[in-house]
Amino acid sequence: TSAGDISLELWPDKAPQTVGNFVGLARQGFYDGTIFHRVVTGFIIQGGGYLPDMTAKPARPAIPNESGNGLANHRATIAMARTTEPHSADAQFYINLADNVTLDPKPTRWGYAVFGEVVEGMEVVDDIGHRATATRADLQDVPVQPVVIRKVVVLPAGGP
Repeated sequence: TSAGDISLELWPDKAPQTVGNFVGLARQGFYDGTIFHRVVTGFIIQGGGYLPDMTAKPARPAIPNESGNGLANHRATIAMARTTEPHSADAQFYINLADNVTLDPKPTRWGYAVFGEVVEGMEVVDDIGHRATATRADLQDVPVQPVVIRKVVVLPAGGP
């Protein structure tokens, strides 16, 4: 990112469709040049949906919600963003800045699907999470200074 490097470990054994979708988009270059468009201090940083000029990336086909996979929205985990419709996640994701168990599934409702965690660069995530924000293009919590996802590189399992 323009704020520094972030490395993730993804868990295809727990969220195979979510990881497959994310990796496929990354390999296609979908995330390259997008921004973290939603930053809520002490909660999450969200990206994967907008360019720096606030142009929305075209919607992708939605994927099934895999939130019942036993993983929780703990600090440093990555999960899929979605609308209020449980099976509406497509490309946008967020990284948890805190333990956000309110985003986990309950017996009476769907949660948000966790599919990996930050293994290096959490200090970069925390820095992004403290950026000043404003409302832009009818979106709240947009960093005043854009934080660009320059490139997403998929490494083979086990590292470089």
